[in-house]
Amino acid sequence: MKAVLVTGASGGIGEALCAGFHGAGWRVIATDFRKSKPSLADAYIDAGLETLATDDGALAAFKRQVQAALNGAKLAALVNNAAVQLLGRAESVSAKDWERTMRINLSAPFRLVQTFLSDLEAENGVVVNVGSVHAQATKPGFVSYATSKAAIHGLTRALAVDLGPRLRVVCLAPAAVATPMLLAGFADNAEAMADLAKMHPIGRLAQPAEIAEAAVAIADKPFLFSTGSTFWLDGGILSRLHDPL
Repeated sequence: MKAVLVTGASGGIGEALCAGFHGAGWRVIATDFRKSKPSLADAYIDAGLETLATDDGALAAFKRQVQAALNGAKLAALVNNAAVQLLGRAESVSAKDWERTMRINLSAPFRLVQTFLSDLEAENGVVVNVGSVHAQATKPGFVSYATSKAAIHGLTRALAVDLGPRLRVVCLAPAAVATPMLLAGFADNAEAMADLAKMHPIGRLAQPAEIAEAAVAIADKPFLFSTGSTFWLDGGILSRLHDPL
């Protein structure tokens, strides 16, 4: 049986990723720091990515936990989904928030690829990095997040070239997704939610399951020739010229 390791598994997209891979017959190993196991994960490991990005001992211990959780399955996919979004304009972003963003959103995914490279390579595996439309087009207050996502898109390309036939590395980049967290943020402002949906030419937000279904497909056929690629699930928003006049 093939296994997948999903980071940020307790969030809206993370839960959907676990459900999607589980439904496709994968053994799902989920990790997050929220101590809340997704309902369709076969195993859950409580881990903080900021620690894994900087602590070799913690990373080695995490690898042992993942290997034990495989329970005979073979690790064939790593989905780097976890991220933090710490907002702030350029003049006000603290060094702490900047460094935390880069450790979680960029350094941890890279370190996880290093850590599980041999396992993934042995199974002709794949890394799916979850990027964002913010890597291409952003807005005020997102300087840390947008920079980290632009970097994860760049990391995807660099790893694909560096690792060549050893391991496929792809990026999945959504626009706004109707996660429970996003919906809660608009609970008292239905008009703003409608406006956000209309900003996407497709006329709605993405559903978490759509992101998950794309990740499952990219991890296997018919995308086995794809590496270094970014798959945009943007609802057309990156094609739109917004003119408020």
